[in-house]
Amino acid sequence: MKKNKKKIYIISGVVVLLIIIISANIFREDDNFIKVEVEEVQRGTVIHKVNASGKIQPIKEIKISATTSAWVTKITVKEGDRVQAGQLLITLDEKQHLASTEQAQSSVNSAEASLKQVRAQKKRMESLFKQKLISQQELESITAQYELAINQLRQAKAALSSREDELSKLKMTAPSNGIVTRINIEVGEMAVGSMFQAATLMTIADLAKLEVQVDVNENDVVSISLGDTTEIEVDAFQDTMFYGVVSEIAHVAETSNFGTQEQVTNFKIKVRMLDVHPKIRPGMSANTNIITNIKKDVLVIPIQSLTVRPEGFEKKSDKKKDSVENDEEDKDKKYKSNKKKKKMIELVFIIQDEPSDDNEVKGNKKGPFAIAKPVKVGISSETHYEILHGLNEGEKVVNGSYKAISRDLKHNSIVRLDED
Repeated sequence: MKKNKKKIYIISGVVVLLIIIISANIFREDDNFIKVEVEEVQRGTVIHKVNASGKIQPIKEIKISATTSAWVTKITVKEGDRVQAGQLLITLDEKQHLASTEQAQSSVNSAEASLKQVRAQKKRMESLFKQKLISQQELESITAQYELAINQLRQAKAALSSREDELSKLKMTAPSNGIVTRINIEVGEMAVGSMFQAATLMTIADLAKLEVQVDVNENDVVSISLGDTTEIEVDAFQDTMFYGVVSEIAHVAETSNFGTQEQVTNFKIKVRMLDVHPKIRPGMSANTNIITNIKKDVLVIPIQSLTVRPEGFEKKSDKKKDSVENDEEDKDKKYKSNKKKKKMIELVFIIQDEPSDDNEVKGNKKGPFAIAKPVKVGISSETHYEILHGLNEGEKVVNGSYKAISRDLKHNSIVRLDED
């Protein structure tokens, strides 16, 4: 009886051991497979967009400044007021300029009186000269005095016109319709005026016409054209999509961090908003997606399916796992060396039941297999690439995982499809 029990224990132990060994071999065999996710090559629409962020600004903004320095005596509007062209905005002190204007008027009156007197003398001298009672020299002298009097009157009138112009500009009016967006001065303060560096007293803008000013990198600006449709997302309106068109593209670049590793070269792009929400204000942040190209009914693949490998990579098959493990370090060095020396090409991995026609694939291996296939891509959207050639509709391309696509997969690698 004891011998039978002993035999049963021995047999049970052997069975358990065999199960463990078989299970270990199965799981070890599974380790040789690379799990991947796939997607069929289909036809679709690819929309290429250039993303850029910036600030909303009025298309038309006018800064009101003084041409002469004077005290502010009156401000007739408030921030937010809507004004019409010609409406009075700011009045400056007129006392000093009134005195200058009156002085200029007095000079004009004196010049007119002098001219009248010289004109009468000239007339008498011409009469005497005809009677040969005076010489030619005396006639020429009175003629010169007459011309001088005319010039003096012209100078006096020009000075008067200048003083009147300065006086008229002390009453500052709106040059066009708009809304007062900013007032930078108060009654009683000095308005500093100059023809070159005048201080801004007030700003008027047309808030019915706004634009987004964005900076676009030099690599993207070449694909943008005037009139391109643009999607506009305003930070203050999270659930609303606005639209606009490219209205202006800068011809000169703006460079920041010049001479450093962080040097960036951008071009200023202006996008005119088509529909302006009444609560949108200048200075709000906005993000734009400029649509530069649309391709319909073209072959597309997921953007993560595309990878790069050294030229000729698609001709080298994945060898047996044990051989790879024994010489893994040498292969990595060789791969890195080839990557540096050889030209890099774009390719995807497609799934086939049979390996490609390659002598390096030997043995009774069951697929599916990942086949490296070079492709040429066109424009890209946020999620897909356009395929120009290299793939056919219905083929299955690997779109995950990132580690498998970027590093693990080789030509003719055996894979298992991750249904999840």
